[in-house]
Amino acid sequence: MRLTILGGGGAYPTPERPCSGYLVEQDGFRLLVDPGHGTMSRLVEYVAPEDVDAALVTHGHADHCADLNPLLRARHLADDPPAALPIHAPSGALGPLLGLDGPMLVDDWTLTDLVPGQEAVIGPFTVAPVELPHFVTNLAIRLSVGGRLLAYTGDAGASPQAVDLARGADVLLAEASFVDEVPEESADGLSSARDRGALAAGAGVGRLVLCHVWPGMSPNRLEHAARREFSGEIAVATPGLTIEV
Repeated sequence: MRLTILGGGGAYPTPERPCSGYLVEQDGFRLLVDPGHGTMSRLVEYVAPEDVDAALVTHGHADHCADLNPLLRARHLADDPPAALPIHAPSGALGPLLGLDGPMLVDDWTLTDLVPGQEAVIGPFTVAPVELPHFVTNLAIRLSVGGRLLAYTGDAGASPQAVDLARGADVLLAEASFVDEVPEESADGLSSARDRGALAAGAGVGRLVLCHVWPGMSPNRLEHAARREFSGEIAVATPGLTIEV
């Protein structure tokens, strides 16, 4: 499977890095994961809006889902509008967003709840949702196809379940909002690059990709912190980075 980073930033987009946004492709199927602020403009460099086959959202914070709205608008206004977009998300996470345009877009999407511990099939992918702690319900995912495994944390504080999520992953895409220490007020919902390095090492991950880069944060600092714990390959999510999982 191919992973393309559309954004990888946290909180709000910057000129260098839109918010979370990841395109995962296999056998011509295109799954859009966490289309946060600013990612739509990067998405269309790779695929037309009407050619996105499905979307998946880990949680309802706008930096992980806001650009679903322009995506749906573009599909609705296309010369040849496609079928309704299948969207998979935690129960109740997207209500306010999907209601932004009133009745205009109601026929342009279908919504399926992701349930922790209950596998879902999206195109060629098997998705195993794992609930990890955040300030709202956050369902991290193990995305597998053809014997390859991509694990993605969404945004999440420390949890023993994170090891279950990451175990044996060929690629771990992991939120790292901080470098070494997580401030007390954020510890229940966010993590650090050093913690993610330790997670990757303990879970036997092949490659670690740090994401949710905070505005103004040095990617080099994040990478160096993770490298103190993990000796494998490390990258920081940068728009345009493409990884064969």
